[in-house]
Amino acid sequence: MGYEEWFISLTPVNLAVSLFVILWVEEWKAERLLPLVIPFSIGMIAEILGVNYGFFFGDYTYGENLGPKVLGVPWFIGINWAILTYCSANISRRITKNLTLSSIIAAAIMVTFDVLIELVAPRFDFWEFKNGIIPLRNYISWFAFGFLANFLFQKFNPKGNGVLATNILLAFTLFFLVFVFF
Repeated sequence: MGYEEWFISLTPVNLAVSLFVILWVEEWKAERLLPLVIPFSIGMIAEILGVNYGFFFGDYTYGENLGPKVLGVPWFIGINWAILTYCSANISRRITKNLTLSSIIAAAIMVTFDVLIELVAPRFDFWEFKNGIIPLRNYISWFAFGFLANFLFQKFNPKGNGVLATNILLAFTLFFLVFVFF
């Protein structure tokens, strides 16, 4: 509708607001932030190694629409890892209370979301793979890191808000689906 650039440039604001809503609704205090710091850190370390050395995900670079970068990786990618872990963990815990199985389901949710966002990431100047080819190891790595992030998140944060998590992930998914088809 002619506002794509404006919406895309606000992606960091959207991620920040989503994180704020999670922190507010969950009433997280500073001493309880560890469960979110874990996936943030896992995501940032994996992405920094990925962008700078080609480990894990393949040969890719970040564009400019995700905000300021640290060693080639936007800070908001770490926030994205934290939000996606929060959402996928809380959704999967509604399916099963078994930590390992819940972490597997949550990792699968994260990979599914990554498949969706990969379809529009270059168009939005989020990131782009060399020659536009996304290697299979990208998805395998997303699953592995998603499992680790979810396992540790759930271990340190046994409770959560499945309704909030579902609504945030649904909103993100619908947003990207609109751009996939239009």
